Amino acid sequence: MEQLFYILLRGLAIGILLSAPMGPVGVFIVQRTLSRGRWPAMLSGVGAGLSDLMYCSIAGFSMSFVTDYIEAHEHSLKLIGSIIIVVFAIYLYRKNPTRTLKAADSNGGMSTYWADFMTGFLFTLSNPLILLMIMPFFARFTFIQPDFMYYHYIVGFLSIFLGALLWWYGITWLVNKLRRRFNVRSLKVVNRVISAILMAMALIGIVSSIPPLFFN
Repeated sequence: MEQLFYILLRGLAIGILLSAPMGPVGVFIVQRTLSRGRWPAMLSGVGAGLSDLMYCSIAGFSMSFVTDYIEAHEHSLKLIGSIIIVVFAIYLYRKNPTRTLKAADSNGGMSTYWADFMTGFLFTLSNPLILLMIMPFFARFTFIQPDFMYYHYIVGFLSIFLGALLWWYGITWLVNKLRRRFNVRSLKVVNRVISAILMAMALIGIVSSIPPLFFN
């Protein structure tokens, strides 16, 4: 029982630490909270957390193979992920927040919620380099041990997912409190600022990945 509690606490810590850096996914969920409300953004956070859970499972059960593959293809994976972010940044820049808000008011059906979930999931899935963050966390917290049984892994991975959900719950709550200070014009500015941040992140990723791919 003590060992399960040990795994639970460390899993929560890993889930929070994986979600906490304000990278493209975090910026996207902040924008979605401002433009569509807390719960659509939270569903995107659930999708992102599920994607993190999938990568953690891959890392946990095939650590050496995954590490070798990611290190061997780090720059090409970085390039692909950066291109996906560029496409999304252009879409976000061109998006009309007035239309988004009206759609959210009139069409809050299951298909919209599913789209919110899948956007967060696929956006996070497009960055397999997160495995390079997972490995050090697993090592730092001694999360994978030889004497673990299957139920240790179940508790551990579920606690990582729970940690991610706790983080996104807190972020969407905080941003939603600030949301009342924004009008439609402010949301348009926020959309464009966030799209510029995403574009900058993506361009840095592209510029840093091209030389090793073509000039080594």
